[in-house]
Amino acid sequence: MLDPGAEELPPIPGKRYFTIGEVGQLCAVKPHVLRYWEQEFPQLQPVKRRGNRRYYQRHEVELIRTIRKLLYIEGYTIGGACNQLNATSTDRDGSAGGLLTDSDVEQLVDELEQIAKLLKA
Repeated sequence: MLDPGAEELPPIPGKRYFTIGEVGQLCAVKPHVLRYWEQEFPQLQPVKRRGNRRYYQRHEVELIRTIRKLLYIEGYTIGGACNQLNATSTDRDGSAGGLLTDSDVEQLVDELEQIAKLLKA
């Protein structure tokens, strides 16, 4: 498949929304592939605004990275990756009980620090 060094992806910035071009760079996937994945993976539903432009949220960028890993690194088919994501979300819904992930906590801390700076000003 890909060489091991290809898995090095840049960190996800602490923004609320990302354009399709930004997501493509963050996930090393071309925009046309992202549009195709939207059709194949029902979990992937970016917000569409002004002129049908797509805006992805952080959890969707993380989902795209997971899809990319399943397809390109682990060698799943699209159907297999979709089943794997469904199984993972079922496990998470059943056992995690709504717990926050590490990236969710990091994003909340970043947002709270920005709010604190605004309040001090």
